[in-house]
Amino acid sequence: EGTRGNGGLVALHNGTFVPWHRVRGDVREREQCKWAGVKKSQRAIEKQLRIYAGDPSRLVDICRQSLAFESVADLEACLCAVSSDPACRILRVKNRLDPDYNSNLSAGYRDVALNLQLVTPITTAFSLQRHVCELQLILLPFATLKSEQGHKRYVRFRNARAE
Repeated sequence: EGTRGNGGLVALHNGTFVPWHRVRGDVREREQCKWAGVKKSQRAIEKQLRIYAGDPSRLVDICRQSLAFESVADLEACLCAVSSDPACRILRVKNRLDPDYNSNLSAGYRDVALNLQLVTPITTAFSLQRHVCELQLILLPFATLKSEQGHKRYVRFRNARAE
């Protein structure tokens, strides 16, 4: 199944990817999704000190999630959908797919990371409309590399760079 028009692919705990439209309405299927979860406090403190000179306001990826896409066109369609959604306030776009991006800075990893706020009646009622989260839009070949072993390699790379 392709990803065009259905919101991308989500990872399952077994390492496979399924279309979001297939799981979004099924609680049992959603339980099989591999959700990113909240950034661990040790890493948040590390990042704040190593990269942001102790400024916690710059730490904007505490809550994050990834969506994978089979093509750049599908990824672009999602980006257009998010940017035209009045409930999504995009604060920053980090385009690691840009040909001018130096992929040596990310060990070859590429994605489009959106820092955004969700402004809805519910987020406003709970005073969460200013909370910043990160949505990572990733091409499927890069998403498959984000395995547990791949992440361990990235952590070693990041730590060697003191990031």
